[in-house]
Amino acid sequence: MFSSEFHAEILRRSEKIQAGLKTVGADAALIHTNVNLYYTSGRVFNGYTYIPVEGEPHYFVRRPVGLKGDTVHYIHKPEQIPALLPELGLAQPRRIALEWDAPHGDYVRLAALFPDAEVVNASAVMRGVRAVKTEYELARLRESAVKHAEVYHRIESVYRDGMTDIELQIEIERLLRLHGNLGLFRINGQSMEIFMGNVLCGDNADTPTPYDFAMGGAGMDCSIPVGANGTLMRPGMAVMVDMCGNFTGYMTDMTRVYSIGQLPEKALEAHRCSIEIHRELSRMGKPGVATADLYHRAVEMAREAGFDDYFMGHSQKAGFIGHGVGLEVNEAPVLAPRSKEVLAENQVIALEPKFVIPHVGAVGIEDTYVVTPNGLQAITNAPVDIAQLF
Repeated sequence: MFSSEFHAEILRRSEKIQAGLKTVGADAALIHTNVNLYYTSGRVFNGYTYIPVEGEPHYFVRRPVGLKGDTVHYIHKPEQIPALLPELGLAQPRRIALEWDAPHGDYVRLAALFPDAEVVNASAVMRGVRAVKTEYELARLRESAVKHAEVYHRIESVYRDGMTDIELQIEIERLLRLHGNLGLFRINGQSMEIFMGNVLCGDNADTPTPYDFAMGGAGMDCSIPVGANGTLMRPGMAVMVDMCGNFTGYMTDMTRVYSIGQLPEKALEAHRCSIEIHRELSRMGKPGVATADLYHRAVEMAREAGFDDYFMGHSQKAGFIGHGVGLEVNEAPVLAPRSKEVLAENQVIALEPKFVIPHVGAVGIEDTYVVTPNGLQAITNAPVDIAQLF
C-alpha cells in the first residue's frame, strides 16, 4: 500500500495513536473519516483503519480496487470486520475507540459491530496525536509554506484598477492553483465552510458571519455567508488576503494586507501592533507554555496600544488569536482565553492577531509557526508591511 520508507512513517504515527489509546483504556480504534484515514495510511480510501493497541494497523478497504499489502483486506461492508479479526490474530475489543466527530449514523452502525464493547472517543485521541507533527509532516508543511509565500509575492502583479474583491480573489486562486495548490481545504467541524480562503476589503471585513473564523465578510450569497462580497476596491481601503496553502495535503495559513492608496495612520499603527504581537508571542511560545497565556498577552498588548475595541473584530469579535494547522486548517491547539492546552514541541500553529478599523478594513498579519525549544519559528515567510497596490 505504501513504500518501505513511508511504512516506517506510518508505524511511527501508529505508535503515537496506540499511546493515546492507552490513555483512554481502549483496546483498539476503528477509523473511517477521510482526514484520519489519510493520517493512518498515507492515502484516502473508502473503508476503515483498525488500530489495535499493540501491533500494526489493518486496512479494511471497499474502494478503490488494486490496493495491496499484507495488512490490506477487502470487504463489502463493515459488518464483516468482527469476523475477520480472529483470522488476523486479533482479539475482539472490550473497549473500542470510534470517531465521535463522524456522522451519527456512521457512529451507531460501527458501535453495533461490537455490542459487548464500551465505546470511547477516538476523535479526541486523534486530534491530540495529530497536533504534534512528525519530521515527515514538518517537511511537508515547510514545502507547502514556501510555495504559499511564493504566491503572495505575486499578488501585486494581478491587481488591476477598478477590481472588486471577488475579482482579485479569483486571480489569487488562479495563482495558487498554477503553483500546485490542491484547492481543497479540510476544516474540522460541520459548521464551517469556505472556498480556498478569504479576501476582505473595506467595511466588509466588519460584517459578522456565523462561522468561527477570525474575520467575517458577507460573502456572495446567503448560502455561504463569509468572505468577499463584490466590494469595489477604492482608495483608502485595506485589502486583507487570507488564502490557505495546501500544496502537499498539509495546510499552511497566512494573511497579508494590501492597500488601495494610502491608509489612515490609525490603521497603520494597528498593523504595526499586530507585528509586535507576533514578535512577542514568538519569544514566549515555547514547549510547556499555556496557550491561554499567549492569548492574554496579545489582548494586553492590543489594550496597551489603544486598539482593544478593534482587536479580533469590531462589531463581532473572534474568541481566539490562533489555532493549530496540519491536515486540517483548524487543528489543536487553540489559542483562546479558557483553553487548558499547553504548547508542545513540533506543534504547528497559525497566529493571527488582527484588527478591524471601521471605514478602512482589516489589518494585521497571520503566519504559520513551528513550536521549538527556542520559541515559535515562522515557516510562512513573506514581507509583513502593508503593500500599496497603487
